[in-house]
Amino acid sequence: MDTLFRLVSLQSDQSFNSSRTSSSSRSSRHNNNNFNSNNYQYHHQPEEEEEEEEEECCNNNNNNLFYMDEDDFSSSSSKHLFPYHHQHPTSTATTTTTTTASTSHAAAWEHSSSTAAEQLGFPSSPAPDLNLQGFASDNKWATNLLMETARAIADKNSGRVQQLMWMLNELSSPYGDIEQKLASYFLQALFCRITDSGERCYRTLTSASDKTCSFDSTRKMLLKFQEVSPWTTFGHVACNGAILEALEGESKLHIVDISNTYCTQWPTLLEALATRTDDTPHLRLTTVVANKAAAVGASASGVSAQKVMKEIGNRMEKFARLMGVPFKFKTVHHAGDLSDMNLLAELDLRDDEALAINCVGTLHTVASVENRREAVLAGFRRLRPKIVTVVEEEAELDSVGIGMESGSEEGFDFFRGFQECVRWFRVYLESLDESFPRTSNERLILERATGRALVDLLACPPAHSSERRESAAGWSRRLRETGFNPVPFSDDVLDDVRALLRRYREGCWSMTTTTTATPTTPVSSDAGIFLAWKNQPVVWACAWRPYS
Repeated sequence: MDTLFRLVSLQSDQSFNSSRTSSSSRSSRHNNNNFNSNNYQYHHQPEEEEEEEEEECCNNNNNNLFYMDEDDFSSSSSKHLFPYHHQHPTSTATTTTTTTASTSHAAAWEHSSSTAAEQLGFPSSPAPDLNLQGFASDNKWATNLLMETARAIADKNSGRVQQLMWMLNELSSPYGDIEQKLASYFLQALFCRITDSGERCYRTLTSASDKTCSFDSTRKMLLKFQEVSPWTTFGHVACNGAILEALEGESKLHIVDISNTYCTQWPTLLEALATRTDDTPHLRLTTVVANKAAAVGASASGVSAQKVMKEIGNRMEKFARLMGVPFKFKTVHHAGDLSDMNLLAELDLRDDEALAINCVGTLHTVASVENRREAVLAGFRRLRPKIVTVVEEEAELDSVGIGMESGSEEGFDFFRGFQECVRWFRVYLESLDESFPRTSNERLILERATGRALVDLLACPPAHSSERRESAAGWSRRLRETGFNPVPFSDDVLDDVRALLRRYREGCWSMTTTTTATPTTPVSSDAGIFLAWKNQPVVWACAWRPYS
C-alpha cells in the first residue's frame, strides 16, 4: 500500500464496547420520556468533555506501537498484506476504562440531546400522527425521518419540525447502527441550523479534535483506513501514475501537493523514481496546508498541523535517502482560504523544474462563493504545470447551505441538497461499517469527523464552509472554463488501479468511468475515473493539463 508509515502492534488495541453503550443509552431513553431542562448542554458543552472523547480514540495503547526499520517503508514489501477481517463486537473485549468513558459520553449525549429538544419546545411525547415504532421498524427509517424533517424546514412548518426532531432524538445514538448514527449526526447539525449556532458549535468540535491531534494518532488512523478501504489509495495510485508519465524524462521535478492525506501518497512515487532506467531525477516536494480555522483564531488547529507536518517531513527526507532519490521537502502553511493565497509568491518556482500540481480532497474546501474556486484553478494555470491531478469525493452538496446567509430558506433547493447530503453520508457510513470492526477506534475518529462535516454543511454559511463537495460534472466544467483539457489515464495506470482494488473486500469496490450522481450532466470517460462502493460512485480521480 502506498503509505509513508509502517506500524507494528505488540498487542491488540483496547476498544470500547459500542453495542453495550448503545443498549444502555436506548434503555435509559425509553424509560424516561420527560426532558430534563436543568441539564441542557447539547453541542455547547465545555471543551473538556469533547477533549475527553477524542483522547479515548486517539491515545489507545500508544506505548505499544513503534515504527519498523527503514527497509519496511517500501510499499512493495511482501510483509504488507491487505487481509479483510470483518469482526463483530464482543462484550469481553472491552476494558473497564474505555467502557466507562464511552458510557459517560453516551449519557452526556442523551442528556444534551433531550434537553436541547425541550429548549426548542419539543413535546414530551410524540404527536398523534407520528408513529415512533413504525419509523423504527423501517429498514431505512433514518433517511425517511430526516427527509420529512427537511421538508418541514423547507415549508417553514415549525410545529412539524419540533415533532420530527423529537422522534430523531428518541431513536438516534452515535454508538448504534447505521440508522441511529445517521440520525444522531444529522440531528446535531439540524439543531445547530435551527438555533443559528453552527459556527460556534463547529469551532468547539474542531478545537477539541485539534487539541488531541498528534502524529501518532494521525498515523494510526490513516494506516488503518488505507488498510481496510481504498477510499484514499485509489486516488493515490491513479495520480502517481499520471504524474510519472507526464514528467517522464525530466531531470528536475517539483510537485506541489495540496492534499489532506499527510503525504501518504509519495513513498511509492519515490520508489518508482528510484527504479527509473535513466538517471534518478531531483525531486522537490512542496506541501501546502491551508487552514481556515487558524484564520479565525483557532490557534490550536494551526499548531497541531505544523507539528504533524514537521514529523512527516523528517520521515519523508529519511525515506528519500534510503531510496537514493535527491529530495527536498517544504511545507507552506496558509491561515485562510486557499483562494486568498498567492501561490506564485509562496511556492518558489524555478524555470529548470518540471511542475506538477496534486490536489487530493482539498478543492472542495475552497469557499463556493464569489468565484473563488475558479480563481484557484486559474491560479494553477498561471503556474504553467505539466499536469494537474485532482481527486474529489463524488457528491453535490453545495445547495444544503441555501438560506444560511440571509436567514431564510429556499425550500426546493434546500430539500434537494439535503436529499443528496443524506444519500452521500449514508453511503460513506455504510462503507465504514462494512470495512472496520464494530469496536474500531479509528472508525470512531472518522465518524466524529462526519459529525463535524455535517455541522459545517448544514449550519454554517457557505462563505465559511470547508465541506461543500461538488460533482465531477461541476469540477470538469470549472477546469475546462479556466483553460484545462483532460488527460486520459493510460492502460498501465488503469491496470494498477484494478490491481489495487483486488486487495480489498471482494464485491464491494470497483472502478468505473461513469457516474449516476448527476444523470442530467453526464461526465465523459476522458475526464477521469470513479471509485464505486457497491456500484455507487464515491471518489473521482482525474488528470488535466493547460491548453497549449
